[in-house]
Amino acid sequence: MKFIRYLFITIFFFGIASECIAQVKKDTLSVLFIGNSYTYYSNMPHLVSLISDSTKIKLITSKSTAGGAKLSDHWYGNKGLKSKEAISSGKYDIVVLQGSSSEAVKKKKEFLKYSKKLSELVKASGAKPYLYVPWPPKKIPQFQETITESYQEASKENDCGLVMVGEAWKLAKTLRPDIQLYLPDGSHPTDLGAFLTACAFVNIFSRELPKNLPDRFFITDSDGKEVMLFRENSLNITFCLNVIQNL
Repeated sequence: MKFIRYLFITIFFFGIASECIAQVKKDTLSVLFIGNSYTYYSNMPHLVSLISDSTKIKLITSKSTAGGAKLSDHWYGNKGLKSKEAISSGKYDIVVLQGSSSEAVKKKKEFLKYSKKLSELVKASGAKPYLYVPWPPKKIPQFQETITESYQEASKENDCGLVMVGEAWKLAKTLRPDIQLYLPDGSHPTDLGAFLTACAFVNIFSRELPKNLPDRFFITDSDGKEVMLFRENSLNITFCLNVIQNL
């Protein structure tokens, strides 16, 4: 009788331990973002990581960015960038390449040249390259078609993945013309614009998008204190999730 009781207790606690381990264990992907202010505004890469906490795959993000940087700047190490060194370190599963929206329109030949060079470097490091399709300036929305076509061409030439952020913005503006994705400068993203962008990346990299998310996200600073990184109306959050799911 004692043996049966002991066996039952052992099985019970083993089951709990196994369940705890299963809950703790989670697939992870390390992602490096290469880009400019369209990437770093509103801590977008960090938002990607926080949103992924609600998926089966945790995205651990890093960035190499500089304001106004083109892909050629990353290649030549201009603006103090060390993007090539970061890529070649081999620490990443995914590397996201983001050039300026004007680069894909006005300097397409240069854009294709350096997207190829950087994509080859990413592949040599063992990572998968993805192209981040940006949005156009607010005053010239018609540029989105040309931007998307340039990125699609680069994707086809270099066997890169695509994250259609600009198309997500276009859909959001079509469904809700009043939505505030741009800052007053008509170029950079608001916090909501960065959130919509982050959702597009999570959907592609984690292969899922949560049905529900909190209306605020927190990080822990160097002093161990909790700091709010992002806060938004829950209706806007639900809207962004629906946009990405219907893209």
